[in-house]
Amino acid sequence: MIWIALLAAALALACTVLGVVCHRLAQRLRQEVAAQAERDAVRDQKLKDLGRRLETYLEGSVRVGEELHELRRVVAPLPDKLNQIEQRDPSSLSFSQAARLVGLGASVDDLTQSCGLTKAEAELVSKLHQARKDRG
Repeated sequence: MIWIALLAAALALACTVLGVVCHRLAQRLRQEVAAQAERDAVRDQKLKDLGRRLETYLEGSVRVGEELHELRRVVAPLPDKLNQIEQRDPSSLSFSQAARLVGLGASVDDLTQSCGLTKAEAELVSKLHQARKDRG
């Protein structure tokens, strides 16, 4: 009978120890779940921030693309306009001379003085030369 009592006492002690261990494991599991929830919240916030930054970059890229398209639209007819201007007075080589001078680094003022161009014409020749230089 003593053996049965000792065995019952040992089982009771083992159950108590097991209950304490299970309780501590449950507490630790709740702590880990709470810590994971905090890490998830931080991760989610970082993802939202990155999403907003990406959206901002995309909007900027779209704007740059639109502006580039507009610039191409504006610049595309300039070589034809220069040809028309040069053909306006075939006996005058002032536009050809101006184009050569711009290639050598002449300013708009230099072109107006040496080639007899108006300031607007000199600016056009200079911009066309710059556009050709940028493409080439």
